[in-house]
Amino acid sequence: DVQLQASGGGLVQAGGSLRLSCAASGFTFGDYNIGWFRQAPGKEREFVAGITWTGSGTYYSDSVNGRFVISRDNAKKTVYLQMNSLKPEDTAVYYCGRPNERYGFVSKDYRDFVDWGQGTLVTVSS
Repeated sequence: DVQLQASGGGLVQAGGSLRLSCAASGFTFGDYNIGWFRQAPGKEREFVAGITWTGSGTYYSDSVNGRFVISRDNAKKTVYLQMNSLKPEDTAVYYCGRPNERYGFVSKDYRDFVDWGQGTLVTVSS
C-alpha cells in the first residue's frame, strides 16, 4: 500500500522556522514528483511547493517563495519542507502528495494527486 507520513508540524511564533518531513513507502519513490499542499479551515487545499522526481526542479507558490525550501532524499524516500520566516497566514494543515503519473511536470493542482499523507498541523502565532 502507498503510504505518505507527514510530520514536523507544531506551534511556532511568527518569524520562526519548522521543518516538515514526508516519509514514503509502497511505491517507487524515485519515479515520482512530490508536492506539498496546505489547507486552512474553510479554504481549498492550495499548492505550496513541489519537487521533481530527480530533485533537480523545485517550484513554489508566490506566497512562500523565498521563505520555504523543498528537498528530497531518494535513498531515504523522504521529502522535506524547510519553512522559514513563518507568518500567521501560513497556519494550516500541511499535506504531502503523490501525483497519478510518474515523471512529467510538477502539477500545482491538488486534483492531479491521488495519494496523500495524513497531514501535519502548523500553527503560527503572532
